[in-house]
Amino acid sequence: MAKIFFIEDNKAIREAVTSYLVIENHEVVEFDKMAGVPEALTVQNPDLVILDVMLPDGNGFKLAREIRMKSDIPVIFLTAKTSETDRITGFEVGGDDYIIKPFSPRELVLRVRVILKRKAGEKGKSENNMSWELNGKRLTIDILSHKVSIEGKEVLLTQAEWEILVYLASHAGIVISREILLGESLKYMTNSSVRTIDTHIKNLRVKLGKPGWIETARSYGYRFAGDRKK
Repeated sequence: MAKIFFIEDNKAIREAVTSYLVIENHEVVEFDKMAGVPEALTVQNPDLVILDVMLPDGNGFKLAREIRMKSDIPVIFLTAKTSETDRITGFEVGGDDYIIKPFSPRELVLRVRVILKRKAGEKGKSENNMSWELNGKRLTIDILSHKVSIEGKEVLLTQAEWEILVYLASHAGIVISREILLGESLKYMTNSSVRTIDTHIKNLRVKLGKPGWIETARSYGYRFAGDRKK
């Protein structure tokens, strides 16, 4: 069971989605506006946030940015904003998924299930810790604890960023196309485009800092540049 914050001003949508999530044995805390959410996040520490973009007292993108500055809690945007620019913005501010209204509550529950499962850590990995070095810096991925660190300092990633980094690092030295990254690491994002990958990569590069852990293969994809260490 997970604790889920659901911020949505439409009562009918809140009730419908909540009923489906409760059937999945999740605990849902509902909000009809942004006010009070930051404080509640600090106190209750939810496992996932479902967030409308257009709220009566503010913009969900702004709230997501505030959340991401303090936590790696998965955020799913639920919105009527349909343009590609809006979707890209959603991922730039740290969203893990972007669902456009009208939508199927069953599909939303499925995406929640997949994100929570991946957040708990990938199973079936032969190794729990992976480390790489590049220009004197060491990057470590701990599969079980779902943490990434550079020189011992933890780097907070979104679920999507985590999936992309793990996939690239697991295929270090190999150029991976945007299409493969989209299909293999972000399987649950059915409305995503290859531009989504570019946005996540840009965010990853900022968070990972120098040196350049992720290289660009122009007009094709990306390559993880670190050298594997034991």
